[in-house]
Amino acid sequence: MTNAHQDRKTPVLAPIVIIGSGGHAKVVIELARATGLFEVVGCTDPEPGARAVLGAPILGADDILPNLLERGVRAAAVALGANHVRARVIAKLHALGFELPALIHPRATISPSAVIGAGSVVMAGVVVNADARIGAGCIINTGATIDHDANIGQCVHIAPGSTLAGCVTIGDRTFLGAGTVVIPNIEIGADVIVGAGAVVVRPIAANAKAYGVPARLHES
Repeated sequence: MTNAHQDRKTPVLAPIVIIGSGGHAKVVIELARATGLFEVVGCTDPEPGARAVLGAPILGADDILPNLLERGVRAAAVALGANHVRARVIAKLHALGFELPALIHPRATISPSAVIGAGSVVMAGVVVNADARIGAGCIINTGATIDHDANIGQCVHIAPGSTLAGCVTIGDRTFLGAGTVVIPNIEIGADVIVGAGAVVVRPIAANAKAYGVPARLHES
């Protein structure tokens, strides 16, 4: 007689390497594990003597990546908070031949009509509503809300607790600080920095910095 428990197959987890080993890497490691789809084989870090992160060993600097590909590790996640750096590393990974899956926390609420780009990470408590579009390589951080018909560019970081109303457009590599609020139909350009707690009620052109309630432009 065969035991019913013996008939159940253990799911095969895809190996994934995490690029980076800082605080953001901790969140990405736990996110990858929470999906139930990936086994974190380790992290890369250029600093000698870097310590394991949440049980994930430091495998070496990024020059180890071709060797990982040869060993069958085809998936990678970039756990680097700086948008420009993350964009550059993602391009390098694509050139090497890595796959960058979108990592979506099981406690995030994603509309079936929304689109999440490759290599983006969507944290716990996030809500992404109908027909929202999130580009590749984004960080949609804990508890952020993105409402209907939003259009988020590539390598954007929307920090914890931010609220984007309907039909908001965000340009590539823009950073919205924690608790940012953006009212409907607002367009924010590429490479913008919006300070924590700001309320954006007017469009913001590319390369600007804005802070306050309501958000006002500031010189660099």
